[in-house]
Amino acid sequence: MNDNATEAKPEPWALPSLEEVLATLAARNIAVPEGNRRVGAFGDSAELSDELLGLITSGKKRGGACLLWTYETLGEALPCVGDVEIVLDHRNQPAVITCTVKVEAKPFCEVGADFAAVEGEGDGSLEYWQREHWKYFTRECARLGRVADPAMLVICETFEVVRVIAE
Repeated sequence: MNDNATEAKPEPWALPSLEEVLATLAARNIAVPEGNRRVGAFGDSAELSDELLGLITSGKKRGGACLLWTYETLGEALPCVGDVEIVLDHRNQPAVITCTVKVEAKPFCEVGADFAAVEGEGDGSLEYWQREHWKYFTRECARLGRVADPAMLVICETFEVVRVIAE
């Protein structure tokens, strides 16, 4: 992750509905696997979204982290193993379809090097993960009316790419 949030991404609650995204994909003759389907996005700026989607499509990034507080604020269920997620780009267009293979909730201060490597950002180190996610989660907390805390719960999700959606 990086700290450049100059071009604002729509807030998560501004994402199109699952039905809208499925209709967009159906119009392009793209089938979405059956299962618990959901819509999501990575990053809070166009630049960060593009960077993270690039890491996913290159095979380097196989995980994502989100604050429990975000799910609670949005009233969304936590991800579960087997979930099928349609990941949108910063323009709210479908970019990738993933399937969740592992979910763990951990305090920020207890996320380990193994998960930092799975996320595949920067040099893949825990130090990089902590520094850049602290910046991101601090911005997220400000949007949620909260204060970042080392004990805040992070939902660590590991996924497999099912399909990269070409434009």
